[in-house]
Amino acid sequence: MSRKKKERVIVIAGLLIATSFLLKLWNVLALFSDILMITAALSAGYPIMKNAIQALRYRILGIEALVTIAVIGAIMIQEYWEAAAVTFLFILGSYLEARIIEKTRSSLKALMDLAPAMATVMRNGIEVKEYPDQVIQGEIVLVRPGENVPVDGTIRSGQATINQAAITGESVPVSKEKGAQVFSGTIIEHGYLEIIADKVGNDTTFARILNMVEEAQESKAPTQKLIEKFARYYTPAIFILAIIVYILTRNIELTLTLLVIACPGAMVISAPVSIVAGIGKGSKNGILFKGGETLEKAEKVQVVAFDKTGTLTIGKPKVTRINALHMNEDELLQMIARAEYASEHHLARAIVAEAASRSALKIVPAEQFEALPGKGIAATVEGVHLYIGNRKLMEDHNIQYDQEVADHVSQEENRAQTVVFVANDERVLGLISIADVLRTDAYKLVHNLKQSGVKKVVMLTGDNERAAAAVSVELGIDQYYAGLLPEDKVKILQDLQKEYIVAMVGDGVNDAPALAIADVGIAMGGSGTDVAIETADVVLMSDRLMNLPYALGLSQATMNNMRQNIYFAVFIVVALLIGVLTRNVFMASGMLVHELSVLLVIINAIRLTRYRGVKAGQPIQSTKDRGIRNGMQSSSAE
Repeated sequence: MSRKKKERVIVIAGLLIATSFLLKLWNVLALFSDILMITAALSAGYPIMKNAIQALRYRILGIEALVTIAVIGAIMIQEYWEAAAVTFLFILGSYLEARIIEKTRSSLKALMDLAPAMATVMRNGIEVKEYPDQVIQGEIVLVRPGENVPVDGTIRSGQATINQAAITGESVPVSKEKGAQVFSGTIIEHGYLEIIADKVGNDTTFARILNMVEEAQESKAPTQKLIEKFARYYTPAIFILAIIVYILTRNIELTLTLLVIACPGAMVISAPVSIVAGIGKGSKNGILFKGGETLEKAEKVQVVAFDKTGTLTIGKPKVTRINALHMNEDELLQMIARAEYASEHHLARAIVAEAASRSALKIVPAEQFEALPGKGIAATVEGVHLYIGNRKLMEDHNIQYDQEVADHVSQEENRAQTVVFVANDERVLGLISIADVLRTDAYKLVHNLKQSGVKKVVMLTGDNERAAAAVSVELGIDQYYAGLLPEDKVKILQDLQKEYIVAMVGDGVNDAPALAIADVGIAMGGSGTDVAIETADVVLMSDRLMNLPYALGLSQATMNNMRQNIYFAVFIVVALLIGVLTRNVFMASGMLVHELSVLLVIINAIRLTRYRGVKAGQPIQSTKDRGIRNGMQSSSAE
């Protein structure tokens, strides 16, 4: 039944009951008063009975069936007031539940309202209005002040202040100019942009967020599934109990009252309404939980494991030194850039960016390219087969190097640099030194996680022992594992899982296996790869690390809220059952208490929309701030 139809039924039934009550009060037209009350019961009871019949067709014995039987019985024993009151209260409660639950989904509705309606596209030099899903990848899209960005893309020209709250949860607008990335669903507050469409339609970040949130709100937590399973057996049990009560007491009114007030309405709704509110609150703040099961697992996290590059560091390393051994430095850099052009790794992007900044020539991709996770890449450039990566890659292909190269690598690593080897089939051709920077809030993140109850914070990295130790000391990390391949990270997580509930935080392709094996995989959405985002259970859409303790805190608040609802619902059912069996609660009053309990459960869940979590303040500076923040290692092994 639509909301408007339900509203009409409520108004009509309410007027009929009020008129009948007044006629009874004035002691006039008693027969007409009864007819009005029966009409009210039937008008409000019809949609209830219709739902009961539809449920029975699927062999579901639900609350509507209990109410329908009780109302028919009440009319048969001429308890017209009870019949009308029960149906009116039930449909009114159902209406109010739907309206309040609709509010708990407001964050999703707000997201949907941000979906761009039209896009302005340049075609043959003419501005054309087009639906966003009709924009073709590579086309130029124009966006003016007040308009929603309709695609994910790269700014070709222009400058603008953009509100990215729908994507990242950040309320403060950011300034973007040529070369920056923009997302569908964000809003230009000031300025003008010409954007090259990189992702369109269902491939955009905004579309993926909508899909993930919608799917998450439909998914069920284990506790919720358990309650629904219990309800399937509970309702028939109430029928059996009602029959036993009638056999023992021969009191039809008592039996019918038992059928009505024993319905587990508040209990059934206690879990899903909290889950929906929690997921909605998270999405509003740029945190995507992929379902109720994820929320329930996140509450129990005891150990948080971090990837380093792009997670604890900003993920924007820069080339600091090039040591060309057998050719010109710029020639070596251009050759490496061609080889790395197809790679998504942070270090590869740094090399390509450095090459692009030194030459106006367009970088032509390698003829062949193969990613070797945890080691580097293999590629063919102008017929030369290249291996670009770390020591493991050199060892795998038996590429030897002299003591001078080894000394250079050691010196660079002592300066907190990552060294990338470049070799052909016979020898090392050169060495690239690259440095990354720790995120300013990384220390505060570790501190807050420990304060929130996380037992241990660990780091899994492909870096060498020296770099890993430096980061651990700097950030106060409890334990680190260095020199890891992706499969090594998986093995360590499995060992940790024997003792703890483990969350893994990462952002790269190499992190996907670890994110998948962890109890809770958490991806950095702002800088993360598509593979990491798709694999993870939780996505932090902004690059703010402090969203992680907020996410874990929100999961705890949501599950606490759900437990409060369940305990309250069980208490109300037990109290009403005792009240009926001791003849202190009657049909209409019992139904009123029942519906009020449902509303209170929903109102309690709505409190989650006011959850604030950890307050974001200034990053706590480490007492060991020794410049390592300005040149922290990363590794091609990550």
